[in-house]
Amino acid sequence: MTDQPFSPGLDGIIATNSSVSYLDEANEQIVVRGYDLIELARNLRYTDVAYLVVYGDLPDRASADSFCRALKSGSDLPDDLYRLLELMPKRTSVMDALRTGISYLAGHLDPDLLRDTSREANLTKGASLLAQAPAVAANAYRALNGLPFVKPDPQLGYAENFLYMLKGERLDATALDVFDRILICYIEHEMPNSTFAARVIASTLSDMYGAVAGGVASLKGPLHGGANEAAISMMLEIQEQGGPTRAEPYIMEKLGQRARIMGFGHRVYMKKHDPRALFLGEYIDGLAGRVPDGRDLSEIYRTVEHVMEREKGLFPNTDYPIALLFYLLGIPVPLYTPVFLCSRVAGLVAHVVEQHYDNKLFRPRLAYEGATGLHPPSAPISAC
Repeated sequence: MTDQPFSPGLDGIIATNSSVSYLDEANEQIVVRGYDLIELARNLRYTDVAYLVVYGDLPDRASADSFCRALKSGSDLPDDLYRLLELMPKRTSVMDALRTGISYLAGHLDPDLLRDTSREANLTKGASLLAQAPAVAANAYRALNGLPFVKPDPQLGYAENFLYMLKGERLDATALDVFDRILICYIEHEMPNSTFAARVIASTLSDMYGAVAGGVASLKGPLHGGANEAAISMMLEIQEQGGPTRAEPYIMEKLGQRARIMGFGHRVYMKKHDPRALFLGEYIDGLAGRVPDGRDLSEIYRTVEHVMEREKGLFPNTDYPIALLFYLLGIPVPLYTPVFLCSRVAGLVAHVVEQHYDNKLFRPRLAYEGATGLHPPSAPISAC
């Protein structure tokens, strides 16, 4: 037992210093390297913001072009990784395949580079992870569903290439623009569970790939990255049960059962708006006509949002609009969380770089509630 204060889930505990990002609750702003994330999403491309997150400053044109060339040239996967994806059991989740793929890529590195935790070495490895993660995610899904691989096209930009591998076809500029903004909104978010997991792993001086793989495992959980999949499943269930007129009674029934409505509320924002959800919600109506049930789902989306604010004082987090936007873009539901992870790689890399640069091993205590003073038998119990 210990006399130290206990905070379940480390709620409210400051675990480290960071210059990567900050959730400014008072101003309802997500600060990324000094910039408002929403302003970045309105004005820049994902690769610009990824550079900012990873390197600490916005690039000039020459640096931006060099960064894009590096991402393009490093985006394809080793042939043996494609074969590994084909060998995975078809019931494997895409997140598990993505985690395995990232670990496998580590084996292709020089062991000395893999172990090197210097800033320079970590930035080199981080850029490689950022370049290759979309190809792993998209082609893991394809292998698990019996679809042909779609390898990266070096002629395409980062977001366009990612969407091309996800869909197997090139989409129009409107779809690409929305997808790019979604990637920016997912890129970094202070200290969520996956970032904390990556930093804890990195604090042992484990390598960049191991830390990011740990982040994948964390993000797989339905209370973290899986919320977007749960949100679209709910909207589709409402549609199947009667459409927009079913939305309000459906939510009231769920609330009466004390069920959790995924896509609403947030550990930090609590009963304030997630600025990313407000921003991305603006793009739903423009995409709603792309699928047959898009208008109905858009109406369901608004009704559920209204009921949750009225009944619980809760507002959507970013997973709620992104769930519907991904559906309207035709992205398969099992890819929602992997896409989230691929976007977040930039943030994870930045945090691992920061952790390794000024490291202290995470080693918290616990509040012990078990027995004490027990004594074992005087002789072994088992015969084996």
